[in-house]
Amino acid sequence: MSVVLITGGTGAIGAAVAKEFAKTDDVIFTYNKNEEHARELCERLRCSCVKVDISDAASVEEAVVGVLRDFPHIDILVNNAGISLIKPFLDTTAEEWRRMIDIDLNGVFNVTKAVAPSMVHRKRGAIVNISSVWGVHGASCEVAYSAAKAGVIGFTKALSKELGPSGITVNAVAPGVIDSPMNSSHLTAGELAELAEETPLCRLGQPAEVARAVRALAENRFITGQVLGVDGGFY
Repeated sequence: MSVVLITGGTGAIGAAVAKEFAKTDDVIFTYNKNEEHARELCERLRCSCVKVDISDAASVEEAVVGVLRDFPHIDILVNNAGISLIKPFLDTTAEEWRRMIDIDLNGVFNVTKAVAPSMVHRKRGAIVNISSVWGVHGASCEVAYSAAKAGVIGFTKALSKELGPSGITVNAVAPGVIDSPMNSSHLTAGELAELAEETPLCRLGQPAEVARAVRALAENRFITGQVLGVDGGFY
Protein backbone atom coordinates (compact mmCIF):
# COMPACT_ATOMS: atom_id res chain seq x y z
CA MET A 1 0.00 0.00 0.00
CA SER A 2 1.36 3.40 -1.03
CA VAL A 3 0.83 6.81 0.54
CA VAL A 4 -0.37 9.26 -2.12
CA LEU A 5 -0.49 13.05 -1.78
CA ILE A 6 -2.66 14.85 -4.34
CA THR A 7 -2.97 18.62 -4.59
CA GLY A 8 -6.27 20.19 -5.60
CA GLY A 9 -8.36 17.18 -4.67
CA THR A 10 -11.74 18.89 -4.89
CA GLY A 11 -11.47 19.64 -8.62
CA ALA A 12 -12.79 17.19 -11.18
CA ILE A 13 -9.43 15.66 -12.10
CA GLY A 14 -8.08 15.80 -8.55
CA ALA A 15 -11.15 14.05 -7.17
CA ALA A 16 -10.91 11.40 -9.89
CA VAL A 17 -7.23 10.81 -9.08
CA ALA A 18 -8.06 10.54 -5.37
CA LYS A 19 -10.84 8.05 -6.13
CA GLU A 20 -8.53 5.98 -8.34
CA PHE A 21 -5.78 5.66 -5.73
CA ALA A 22 -8.16 5.31 -2.77
CA LYS A 23 -9.18 1.89 -4.11
CA THR A 24 -5.87 0.46 -2.87
CA ASP A 25 -3.78 3.16 -1.19
CA ASP A 26 -3.71 5.73 1.59
CA VAL A 27 -4.71 9.06 0.04
CA ILE A 28 -4.26 12.59 1.33
CA PHE A 29 -5.45 15.46 -0.81
CA THR A 30 -5.17 19.21 -0.43
CA TYR A 31 -7.86 21.80 -0.89
CA ASN A 32 -7.92 25.58 -0.57
CA LYS A 33 -11.46 26.96 -0.36
CA ASN A 34 -14.25 24.39 -0.54
CA GLU A 35 -13.98 22.77 2.89
CA GLU A 36 -17.49 21.31 2.87
CA HIS A 37 -16.89 19.51 -0.41
CA ALA A 38 -13.45 18.39 0.77
CA ARG A 39 -14.86 16.85 3.97
CA GLU A 40 -17.63 15.11 2.04
CA LEU A 41 -15.11 13.67 -0.42
CA CYS A 42 -12.86 12.54 2.44
CA GLU A 43 -15.72 10.69 4.07
CA ARG A 44 -16.87 9.10 0.83
CA LEU A 45 -13.39 7.93 -0.21
CA ARG A 46 -12.20 7.21 3.34
CA CYS A 47 -9.11 9.33 2.89
CA SER A 48 -7.56 12.40 4.51
CA CYS A 49 -7.44 16.03 3.45
CA VAL A 50 -5.61 19.18 4.48
CA LYS A 51 -6.19 22.85 3.70
CA VAL A 52 -3.22 24.39 1.89
CA ASP A 53 -2.43 27.46 -0.16
CA ILE A 54 0.04 25.93 -2.61
CA SER A 55 1.27 29.37 -3.68
CA ASP A 56 2.51 29.92 -0.10
CA ALA A 57 5.69 27.93 0.60
CA ALA A 58 5.23 28.19 4.39
CA SER A 59 1.67 26.83 4.17
CA VAL A 60 2.89 23.94 2.02
CA GLU A 61 5.81 23.12 4.34
CA GLU A 62 3.52 23.06 7.37
CA ALA A 63 1.06 20.76 5.61
CA VAL A 64 3.72 18.32 4.41
CA VAL A 65 5.29 18.17 7.88
CA GLY A 66 1.83 17.28 9.21
CA VAL A 67 1.34 14.55 6.61
CA LEU A 68 4.73 13.04 7.41
CA ARG A 69 3.83 13.13 11.08
CA ASP A 70 0.69 11.08 10.42
CA PHE A 71 2.12 8.80 7.74
CA PRO A 72 5.55 7.16 7.56
CA HIS A 73 6.38 8.57 4.13
CA ILE A 74 4.91 9.87 0.86
CA ASP A 75 5.35 7.40 -1.99
CA ILE A 76 3.51 9.26 -4.75
CA LEU A 77 2.99 13.00 -5.27
CA VAL A 78 0.43 14.22 -7.81
CA ASN A 79 0.71 17.96 -8.48
CA ASN A 80 -2.77 18.65 -9.79
CA ALA A 81 -3.96 21.92 -8.24
CA GLY A 82 -4.35 24.78 -10.67
CA ILE A 83 -6.52 27.54 -12.07
CA SER A 84 -7.47 28.59 -15.57
CA LEU A 85 -7.72 31.93 -17.34
CA ILE A 86 -9.27 32.49 -20.76
CA LYS A 87 -8.55 36.06 -21.76
CA PRO A 88 -6.75 37.87 -24.60
CA PHE A 89 -3.11 38.49 -23.78
CA LEU A 90 -3.42 42.26 -24.19
CA ASP A 91 -6.25 42.30 -21.62
CA THR A 92 -4.39 40.13 -19.10
CA THR A 93 -3.26 42.14 -16.11
CA ALA A 94 0.06 41.76 -14.35
CA GLU A 95 -1.84 40.60 -11.27
CA GLU A 96 -3.64 37.87 -13.23
CA TRP A 97 -0.33 36.76 -14.75
CA ARG A 98 1.35 36.57 -11.34
CA ARG A 99 -1.56 34.66 -9.82
CA MET A 100 -1.48 32.11 -12.64
CA ILE A 101 2.26 31.54 -12.28
CA ASP A 102 2.04 31.51 -8.47
CA ILE A 103 -0.53 28.71 -8.45
CA ASP A 104 0.00 26.65 -11.59
CA LEU A 105 3.81 26.75 -11.67
CA ASN A 106 5.18 28.01 -8.36
CA GLY A 107 2.71 25.76 -6.57
CA VAL A 108 4.28 22.73 -8.24
CA PHE A 109 7.70 23.96 -7.12
CA ASN A 110 6.57 24.58 -3.52
CA VAL A 111 4.93 21.19 -3.02
CA THR A 112 7.66 19.22 -4.76
CA LYS A 113 10.37 21.07 -2.81
CA ALA A 114 8.65 20.08 0.44
CA VAL A 115 8.04 16.43 -0.48
CA ALA A 116 11.15 15.49 -2.47
CA PRO A 117 13.68 15.41 0.41
CA SER A 118 11.91 12.51 2.09
CA MET A 119 11.78 10.65 -1.24
CA VAL A 120 15.49 11.26 -1.81
CA HIS A 121 16.21 9.98 1.69
CA ARG A 122 14.30 6.75 0.97
CA LYS A 123 15.70 6.47 -2.59
CA ARG A 124 12.21 5.88 -3.95
CA GLY A 125 9.20 7.86 -5.08
CA ALA A 126 7.04 8.97 -7.98
CA ILE A 127 5.95 12.46 -8.95
CA VAL A 128 3.26 13.09 -11.56
CA ASN A 129 2.54 16.67 -12.60
CA ILE A 130 -0.66 17.70 -14.35
CA SER A 131 0.16 19.95 -17.29
CA SER A 132 -2.14 20.51 -20.28
CA VAL A 133 -2.32 20.04 -24.01
CA TRP A 134 -2.03 23.85 -24.12
CA GLY A 135 1.25 23.62 -22.25
CA VAL A 136 2.55 21.54 -25.16
CA HIS A 137 1.04 23.47 -28.08
CA GLY A 138 -0.22 26.79 -26.68
CA ALA A 139 -3.69 28.25 -27.02
CA SER A 140 -4.94 31.62 -28.20
CA CYS A 141 -6.45 33.67 -25.37
CA GLU A 142 -4.80 31.35 -22.84
CA VAL A 143 -1.25 32.70 -22.90
CA ALA A 144 -0.81 32.84 -19.12
CA TYR A 145 -2.22 29.35 -18.63
CA SER A 146 -0.23 27.92 -21.54
CA ALA A 147 2.97 29.49 -20.23
CA ALA A 148 2.46 28.12 -16.73
CA LYS A 149 1.67 24.63 -17.99
CA ALA A 150 4.64 24.73 -20.38
CA GLY A 151 6.75 25.59 -17.35
CA VAL A 152 5.43 22.48 -15.62
CA ILE A 153 6.66 20.40 -18.54
CA GLY A 154 10.14 21.93 -18.42
CA PHE A 155 10.18 21.43 -14.66
CA THR A 156 9.20 17.78 -15.13
CA LYS A 157 11.84 16.98 -17.73
CA ALA A 158 14.66 18.67 -15.82
CA LEU A 159 13.73 17.29 -12.42
CA SER A 160 13.48 13.75 -13.78
CA LYS A 161 17.17 13.91 -14.65
CA GLU A 162 18.11 15.32 -11.26
CA LEU A 163 16.09 12.89 -9.15
CA GLY A 164 16.53 9.80 -11.32
CA PRO A 165 19.73 8.69 -9.55
CA SER A 166 17.73 8.70 -6.30
CA GLY A 167 15.21 6.23 -7.72
CA ILE A 168 12.48 8.85 -8.17
CA THR A 169 10.42 9.05 -11.35
CA VAL A 170 9.03 12.40 -12.52
CA ASN A 171 6.45 12.53 -15.30
CA ALA A 172 3.62 14.72 -16.53
CA VAL A 173 0.16 14.17 -17.91
CA ALA A 174 -1.15 16.66 -20.47
CA PRO A 175 -4.94 16.41 -20.60
CA GLY A 176 -6.87 17.66 -23.59
CA VAL A 177 -10.36 19.07 -23.24
CA ILE A 178 -11.91 17.33 -20.25
CA ASP A 179 -15.58 17.28 -19.29
CA SER A 180 -15.17 19.23 -16.05
CA PRO A 181 -16.78 22.13 -14.17
CA MET A 182 -13.66 24.25 -14.79
CA ASN A 183 -14.06 23.96 -18.55
CA SER A 184 -17.84 24.35 -18.51
CA SER A 185 -17.49 27.51 -16.42
CA HIS A 186 -15.19 29.12 -18.98
CA LEU A 187 -16.56 27.71 -22.24
CA THR A 188 -20.07 27.65 -23.65
CA ALA A 189 -21.82 24.42 -24.56
CA GLY A 190 -21.31 25.32 -28.22
CA GLU A 191 -17.59 25.88 -27.76
CA LEU A 192 -17.23 22.56 -25.94
CA ALA A 193 -19.13 20.83 -28.74
CA GLU A 194 -16.77 22.37 -31.31
CA LEU A 195 -13.75 21.16 -29.35
CA ALA A 196 -15.27 17.68 -29.16
CA GLU A 197 -15.70 17.71 -32.95
CA GLU A 198 -12.05 18.73 -33.39
CA THR A 199 -10.94 15.78 -31.25
CA PRO A 200 -10.32 12.66 -33.37
CA LEU A 201 -12.22 10.51 -30.88
CA CYS A 202 -15.12 12.96 -31.30
CA ARG A 203 -15.79 13.54 -27.61
CA LEU A 204 -14.48 15.23 -24.50
CA GLY A 205 -12.27 13.32 -22.09
CA GLN A 206 -13.43 12.16 -18.69
CA PRO A 207 -11.60 12.91 -15.43
CA ALA A 208 -11.37 9.18 -14.68
CA GLU A 209 -9.42 8.65 -17.91
CA VAL A 210 -6.84 11.18 -16.77
CA ALA A 211 -6.72 9.53 -13.35
CA ARG A 212 -5.93 6.13 -14.81
CA ALA A 213 -3.08 7.64 -16.82
CA VAL A 214 -1.69 9.27 -13.68
CA ARG A 215 -1.74 5.96 -11.87
CA ALA A 216 -0.04 4.15 -14.74
CA LEU A 217 2.83 6.66 -14.76
CA ALA A 218 3.16 6.63 -10.98
CA GLU A 219 3.40 2.85 -10.81
CA ASN A 220 5.79 2.24 -13.71
CA ARG A 221 9.33 2.36 -12.35
CA PHE A 222 11.05 2.65 -15.75
CA ILE A 223 9.21 5.64 -17.18
CA THR A 224 10.51 9.09 -16.27
CA GLY A 225 10.83 12.51 -17.87
CA GLN A 226 7.83 11.87 -20.11
CA VAL A 227 4.73 13.88 -20.98
CA LEU A 228 1.72 11.68 -21.67
CA GLY A 229 -1.03 13.30 -23.72
CA VAL A 230 -4.50 12.25 -22.61
CA ASP A 231 -6.26 14.27 -25.29
CA GLY A 232 -8.22 11.94 -27.56
CA GLY A 233 -5.72 12.54 -30.34
CA PHE A 234 -6.33 16.32 -30.30
CA TYR A 235 -2.67 16.82 -31.28
